[in-house]
Amino acid sequence: MNVFQIAKFLNFKAAVVVMAVFLAGLAGQSQGQAQSLVTTKHDSSQPIEITADQLEVQQEKQLATFSGNVQAIQGDIRLQAASLQVRYRAQDGNADVEGSISRIIAKGEVFFSSPGQTARGDSGVYDVDKSLVTLDGNVVLTREDNVIRGNRLVLNLATGRSKVSGAPSGGTGRVRGLFVPNKKTAK
Repeated sequence: MNVFQIAKFLNFKAAVVVMAVFLAGLAGQSQGQAQSLVTTKHDSSQPIEITADQLEVQQEKQLATFSGNVQAIQGDIRLQAASLQVRYRAQDGNADVEGSISRIIAKGEVFFSSPGQTARGDSGVYDVDKSLVTLDGNVVLTREDNVIRGNRLVLNLATGRSKVSGAPSGGTGRVRGLFVPNKKTAK
């Protein structure tokens, strides 16, 4: 089921909310606040295709849930997960925040890719109000031949600061990094 098919089943506002989630989640640089995994210029105005086995919208809870082999693609950026929950703000009469996204939760083998880079973990959360992206559980970041492994990645989109942590508190795991120098070509 793609986003256009979904729009037929949802009211227009809910469809706009769902599409906005993927603009925010896939195009982290569109806010212009920090460098994310996307290092090449990304055009956030490109269409977003969302596919999933199922979509459930609970208007009274301001919640849309995509489940079953979820894929969201915008240009050359891809997000995959077993399920994706989108929380949006209630309609309180304030046109500036009405229906806007407050939180995105991805669960089950979360995988994000952009040209030359990937990130994976067991779950991920994008807190819009705090401008924080958190990836938890068996986190692996790969950029070309360089790899960083840990238990948690927290990326602050407002400051550009990121932190990778080892095992959960009390655990013995550590952050591990493999950094491969660039190969120099003979002249």
